[in-house]
Amino acid sequence: LYIYQGKTHNLLCSLRSLYLKMPPPPPPSLIYLALLVACLSNALGQDAECNKKFFNADSFVCVCDASHCDFPGTIPPPESGKYTVITSSREELRFQVVSGDLDSDVNEDAVLIHVNPELQYQTMFGFGGAFTDATGINVVALSDDTQDVLLKSYFDPEGIQYDLCRIPIAGSDFSTRPYSYDDVEGDTELEHFALAEEDHLYKLPLIRRAIELSDRELLLFGSPWAPPAWMKVNGMFNGTGGLLPEMWQPYSNYFVKFVEAYEAEGAPMWGLTTQNEPMTGFDDWFWNTCAWTPEDQRDWVKTNLGPTLETAGMRRLKLMIDDHNRDTLPWYPEPAMTDPQSNAYLDGIALHWYSDGWTHPDVMEETHGLWPDKFLLYTESCDGWNSAPDERVNLGDWTRLENYASNIIDDMNHWSTGWVDWNMALDMEGGPNWANNFVDSPIIINKESDEFYKNPMFYAIGHFSKFMLPGSKRVFSSTTDGAVWVTAVANPDGTNAIVLLSWNDNPMSVSVNAEDGKVVNLELPAKSLTTLLV
Repeated sequence: LYIYQGKTHNLLCSLRSLYLKMPPPPPPSLIYLALLVACLSNALGQDAECNKKFFNADSFVCVCDASHCDFPGTIPPPESGKYTVITSSREELRFQVVSGDLDSDVNEDAVLIHVNPELQYQTMFGFGGAFTDATGINVVALSDDTQDVLLKSYFDPEGIQYDLCRIPIAGSDFSTRPYSYDDVEGDTELEHFALAEEDHLYKLPLIRRAIELSDRELLLFGSPWAPPAWMKVNGMFNGTGGLLPEMWQPYSNYFVKFVEAYEAEGAPMWGLTTQNEPMTGFDDWFWNTCAWTPEDQRDWVKTNLGPTLETAGMRRLKLMIDDHNRDTLPWYPEPAMTDPQSNAYLDGIALHWYSDGWTHPDVMEETHGLWPDKFLLYTESCDGWNSAPDERVNLGDWTRLENYASNIIDDMNHWSTGWVDWNMALDMEGGPNWANNFVDSPIIINKESDEFYKNPMFYAIGHFSKFMLPGSKRVFSSTTDGAVWVTAVANPDGTNAIVLLSWNDNPMSVSVNAEDGKVVNLELPAKSLTTLLV
């Protein structure tokens, strides 16, 4: 019955309980049955069906708890002459897995999708989210077993396999208070530097468990929202103002101490950004910030931060500038990139999505053309940030899946090397957030019932993160109908992963070119997101 219902996770749990109650050695029949169920679980392509729940949106969430959750499972690459297609749709599906044979002829009246694996562009770093205080607060509010189900959903080979994650350096607005790692005023030697309670309770335990679960290298990068308040002109974590010039070196040392502290706790770092949203500090900003002009960023990087990281043996870290919206391109990174000394310390340009509605992605093409040896990477996105207060969280909203998927496709097709979401888990209000800046999240937690809800946004990211492997190359792709958006990569394992977003309210027939002159003919459901492996 469990297998019939797709609840192989439940069956494995039951078998495990039975096994633990039996005296050794376990009966061979039980071992054979457990192996059979494990094989069936992989063959089915998913561990359990989505437990659908409808709220007030146009689609549904999938409910997970300690005993039940929909895992896509391990999905092997297709054999030669075959394809695998994974589909989510507004009306019905979440990660439905189907395999088939390549066809010889294109379907009549089909939308033509052309992919050329020989025409390659940027190398992909990966996809993921942020280990914010709010994420940790919500996750640890669940029972231990439910916590593990949630983290497996994100990081396990059975889940959507996040492999690129951001860590706020000390507090952000998604904390319960503003704080730094050294709030002792005037401590320029940083003798009182120490990780906060939040790191030890909410960030590091989740990071270490994520690393344990993952079969990929987890790339971690840190981003500061604000330095210690006493290092700023206004003496505040928020508001208007930048770093005092005499604090440029102590703050550079602060970066080194953060990396050393996190790595000592089992969280190896891959990169750093210089400042989260540096232009917000020129306004009377309500939450943590620090103002940096492009020229000051240039001078700080070349005279203090860059040399300090290098002296500490941390030039191995990817250092990214900007970390703000793409309407800052290319003028914000330009002073640092055109100065040979600061340029030598910089590896990439970090971007956020909040101005994408009014800033054409051509600015990314322009920026890549100016500095082709520096990567572009989307480091923060979230939905609900500009919604009415009672709509910040909108459980089951398919439009937010479309927002995520279309943005990832657009960004990848304009040189982004990955895409990092904001909070991985929030509460039913979209917090906690000390500044009341509530937003939505791919996973929303209901701690009262010890369960969590996978929003459509969770599957939006998963259609990319699980199937576009680290080191994959974005390749040429095109469509003959604007109702179907497409991006594609060539994976290191020899497969091509092609993502198709159908905006249409009706099913659409598509034909995708494949190996040896063959094609894949598909019927895309109305309002759907599909990953094709071929």
